[in-house]
Amino acid sequence: ELNDLRGETEIVEREQISTVTQLDSENLQLSRLQEQLSRIRSEFLATGDNADINTELQGQLALAKQRLTEEMQRLLADYRPDPDDYNIGGIPVDSEYIVFIIDTSGSMRQYAWDRVQKQMQETLEVYPEVKGIQVLNDMGEYMFKSYRNEWIPDTPARREAIMDALRNWNAFSNSSPREGILTAIESFYDPEKRVSLYIYSDDFSSGSINGVVREVDRRNRTDERGERRVRIHAVAFPVLFEVTGDMLTAARFAILMRA
Repeated sequence: ELNDLRGETEIVEREQISTVTQLDSENLQLSRLQEQLSRIRSEFLATGDNADINTELQGQLALAKQRLTEEMQRLLADYRPDPDDYNIGGIPVDSEYIVFIIDTSGSMRQYAWDRVQKQMQETLEVYPEVKGIQVLNDMGEYMFKSYRNEWIPDTPARREAIMDALRNWNAFSNSSPREGILTAIESFYDPEKRVSLYIYSDDFSSGSINGVVREVDRRNRTDERGERRVRIHAVAFPVLFEVTGDMLTAARFAILMRA
């Protein structure tokens, strides 16, 4: 009987030890949960504070940027960059007046007209504001006869009218830019104006390259500073080569414009 009592006592003691150990484990776990809760609460509060700080900083930053913009506008009001800085794709775009000379031949109308319209729109976008625009075909015929020998004022409405008229413009062409270039130089050269000509064509089908070059060179002579009366830029549309594989006339136009 004594041995039985001792056995029961040992069982109770082991159970008591187990209970105490379990209680200690539960207390430890509870303590950890409380610490975790406190940390999360602190992080939450810190995040809220930071959000308020960020809002305040954003407001200060916006105000500083506004003040900087106003100051930049004031400082740049009379600023004019060096002419060498006005270059896009190697072409100076500092001209105040621009003349488009467009080949209106059948091949251009049939194969390249969508590209011509896109290219003209892109060129106009390069010049967001100029003092005058004019549009001739390669024969020297004016798109708008009411502006013959005059500059078309540059306004959004005029630009839109030019693009609208270009879509259906159909004038006789001999696929030579000679007449258009000479007309533009004679009609619009002014020593007090920076004028650029943009020539759009797909070929130079007839005539002497050297003859055209010499004649244009005489009209577009250099001044005492060695600068030409007008700048001439060319954009080639090799549609005949794409359609027929014939590269001769397209190459002639390229040679003419490089001369």
